[in-house]
Amino acid sequence: MPPSFPLIRRTVLGAAALTLATLLTAPATAQPLEPIKVRLDWTPWANHAAFHLAQQKGWYRQAGFDVTLEDGNGSVTTVQIIGSNNAFDIGHAALAPLMIARDKGLPVKALAVFLRKNDIGVLVPTDSGITGPAQLKGKKIGYTAGSLEAPFIDAFLAAGKLTKNDVELVNLDASSKASTYAVGRTDAVFSTIPFVLPTTNKARASRAIAFADFGLTMPSFGLLVNESKWASRGEALSRFASVTARTWEYILAGHEDEGIDAIIAERPQARLDKGVLRAQMEALKTFFLVPAGGRVGAPQPQDWEAAVKTLSSVQLIGASRPAAEYYVAGKVNSAAFDKLIDVKKP
Repeated sequence: MPPSFPLIRRTVLGAAALTLATLLTAPATAQPLEPIKVRLDWTPWANHAAFHLAQQKGWYRQAGFDVTLEDGNGSVTTVQIIGSNNAFDIGHAALAPLMIARDKGLPVKALAVFLRKNDIGVLVPTDSGITGPAQLKGKKIGYTAGSLEAPFIDAFLAAGKLTKNDVELVNLDASSKASTYAVGRTDAVFSTIPFVLPTTNKARASRAIAFADFGLTMPSFGLLVNESKWASRGEALSRFASVTARTWEYILAGHEDEGIDAIIAERPQARLDKGVLRAQMEALKTFFLVPAGGRVGAPQPQDWEAAVKTLSSVQLIGASRPAAEYYVAGKVNSAAFDKLIDVKKP
């Protein structure tokens, strides 16, 4: 992954602060906007499309929000920051670290789930013949100690009847892991599939093997809140999550290019590669797992029950805490913003 250069980008959005009912039924009287400060998981990538598009289109403004986005330097750090102080109202991160942190006593819960399928995996060359963990025996594999994928490597290898002693793990900085693999210095690399695959493919044709396809199932990216912040600002955070979820529905309905263009427009100083962002978007779409007629954003109980089994099986959390204690139920309602955000295909 590229190095993280935290940046606060504040967009002052002037409009009415509305209740949900008023928003959908009648014009509102101008009131002060509600500030929402968001800590992201990383520097700009396609997974942030909904945030930037909702700002560009004015949908956050029309919902009554003054939104600030700040880049992150990893999901684990974002979870720790959201759980340990009040500097941010909400975070965007992978949700497995949230479960681990909550099990250890950090007062964080998931509010929304956008990517329901675990997006961690291993990238291998397309011509390697590797189709699963069993074929990794004797291979040199890049990873980052302390990263999101690290705790699951043992369990993934075990699915192929291997241990870490059967492979050569090379601990690399997150910023150099993908590039080291791309130039052929490792045989494979563990990472977040939709982030890394498009960047490595340009230099080294690769395919991804998902952890989820070998029993390591759990929700991936979504929104998380501190319990005290939720207690004081739950209604506003619920509306923010619902607008964001509806924006993802808009993007997935054939407006992917609008989402990518919004990232580039909102972050011109980042000098982003549109082709890479578009490839990331295509990869991301396979991890939403939106059922026919279903909606984006609301946590699904079965996903969390599976996650408890996955994480407890590798001793990352205990098995006694009910799955429902890791998320806030029933507070994301993208349908409430159907009139605000039209998702008709272009």
